[in-house]
Amino acid sequence: MGSFSIWHWIIVLLIVLLLFGAGKLPKVMGDLAKGVKSFKAGLQDDSDDAGATPGANAKVIPNQPANTAETAAKKDEAVRS
Repeated sequence: MGSFSIWHWIIVLLIVLLLFGAGKLPKVMGDLAKGVKSFKAGLQDDSDDAGATPGANAKVIPNQPANTAETAAKKDEAVRS
């Protein structure tokens, strides 16, 4: 009951080959590798975003005032008066 013998692994391999076929197995493994790479790239993007300052990825629209604390204070002051 402890570990699997070589015969157990051979039977498992034969069942996998019967289910997927010899031609589909490389495609399945390639898709799995692409999924793992995509997952790692997503984790890398998340760690990069966590260290960035807020608004670092914000788009700058030309000919529009910047949305800063100074402009917000000016708008509040204009509304109050």
